[in-house]
Amino acid sequence: MPKWKLVIEYEGTRYRGWQEQKNARSVQGEIRKAAEDFLGTEVEIAGSGRTDAGVHALYQVAHLRSSGTVNATVLRRQINDRLPADICVRRIDEASPGFHARHHAEERFYLYQISTRRTAFGKRFVWWVKDRLNIDAMKEAAASFLGRHDFSPYRDNRDKAGDGTGSIVEVTDVELGAYADLILFRIGASHFLWKMVRRITGVLVEVGRGNLRPDQARKLPASDIARMTAPPSGLFLEYVRYPGEGAPGPLIPAVMFRHGGPSNAGGRSVTGPCASPRSSRGRCLPAREG
Repeated sequence: MPKWKLVIEYEGTRYRGWQEQKNARSVQGEIRKAAEDFLGTEVEIAGSGRTDAGVHALYQVAHLRSSGTVNATVLRRQINDRLPADICVRRIDEASPGFHARHHAEERFYLYQISTRRTAFGKRFVWWVKDRLNIDAMKEAAASFLGRHDFSPYRDNRDKAGDGTGSIVEVTDVELGAYADLILFRIGASHFLWKMVRRITGVLVEVGRGNLRPDQARKLPASDIARMTAPPSGLFLEYVRYPGEGAPGPLIPAVMFRHGGPSNAGGRSVTGPCASPRSSRGRCLPAREG
C-alpha cells in the first residue's frame, strides 16, 4: 500500500480543529472525505499534531496511506478539487512505508500574530490588543521559556492524557518582534500541550501590559494562566521539521494588512496568506501546477 507525505495549509476559523470528531467539521475529516471520494476506498490519514478549533496552519504535515496507485500530482489536484476553499494541499510526495507524520517530527513551530490596531480585514488572523505593549519586557519574558521545563500549568486541565509525550517540553526557539502593525511571536519545541502556545502568548501580553513582571511569566499558578489564554484567531502552525530538514525562515507575518490612502499613511502591504509553496527561507515561490 503506497504512503504519501502531505503538506497542508488551512484557515481554521470554520473547523473544530485538525482532529476528526463526531458531529463536528475538522480539517482531517475534510481531507479524508476528499481522498476517499477520489480513490474510491478507505484511507489512513494522520497529522503531525493537533491544532485547536479556530487555529490555522501554514505547514501542517500528514501521512496518507491507501490501497490505490496514483500519481502524486494527480492525487494532489484531485484532492484539492474536492476540498473547501479554506483547505489546500500544497504538496504531496511519496513517503517511505514506515514514515509517521507525528512520531518522526523533530520540531514544531507556531507563530502568533498580535495586532496593535483594529482591522476590518485581518480579524480572523490576529488578536487585536488595544493596550500599548512593552515589547522589550515581552522579549525578556519569552526568553525564560527556552529550555526544558514542566509546562503542565500551561496545559488545559481537560488534556490529562495528552498525546503520550508528557508535560516536559524542550523549547528550542523563541522569537518576538514588531512588524508594522503586528507583534509576532514564534516558538519552537519538541512538542506542545493543548492550549500551551495560546496561554504563553496570553501571559506575554500581560507582561507587555505591565500587569506582570517578566520574571513572573513561568511562575504563575495554572488557574491564573488559564484566565489569560489568547484567542485562537492569531495562531498558526508555521512549520514542522523532520530529520535532515532546515530551520524555519525569517520571522515574518503569515497574514499582513496595510493602511489605505497616500504613500505616507504608514503600514506595510499585504493582502493575505501566501497560498504558494514557501522555500525554507520563507519566501513565496510560484505556485506549481496540480
